[in-house]
Amino acid sequence: MSRRRDDEPRSLAEVLDGLAGRLRRVDLRSVDAVRALWSDVVDPVLAEHCRVEMVRDGVLIVAVPSGAFAQRVADEAASILAAYAVLGASAPREVRAIVRERAPGA
Repeated sequence: MSRRRDDEPRSLAEVLDGLAGRLRRVDLRSVDAVRALWSDVVDPVLAEHCRVEMVRDGVLIVAVPSGAFAQRVADEAASILAAYAVLGASAPREVRAIVRERAPGA
């Protein structure tokens, strides 16, 4: 099989295979349950300003607006994980905060 040049278009099958490979590590089934519990798991200030992005390889990724919020999420990681234990095997095992600016009106 010959190698595809970078400037040649990719087949739909090739693109979908690449996307599927990346999504396998994202748990699409549990993220809805995690999001639904978020406001009950954290205090109201965190719930208002921080949002669940995804659960990937057992890691809960939380988008936060600043480093200060990232530190609060890190400080509360143990209690966040303990609260999510009700989800059983699909509960996240780790929490990671990423700083992202919120879109206006979001």
